[in-house]
Amino acid sequence: MGSDDFEVWPDNWRPFEIFVSMGTQWRAGMGGPTGLDYGVLESVMRLHGVPDEERGDIFSCIRSMETAALKQMQKKD
Repeated sequence: MGSDDFEVWPDNWRPFEIFVSMGTQWRAGMGGPTGLDYGVLESVMRLHGVPDEERGDIFSCIRSMETAALKQMQKKD
């Protein structure tokens, strides 16, 4: 694998797909990205066929990925 490659565990595949689908839904302020627009998240989960009973767990996964992504985006080189 190259340095930009990464592996997604099977249990995380669906949350990863949804996170990627939310790629155009970042909120931004004067200092840059502040987080995802959660108002769109339910629609995205529905489009991906996520059952209602799984949405809470997926939301938790999305929040974890969002936090990690924000840390990377806010890094100063």
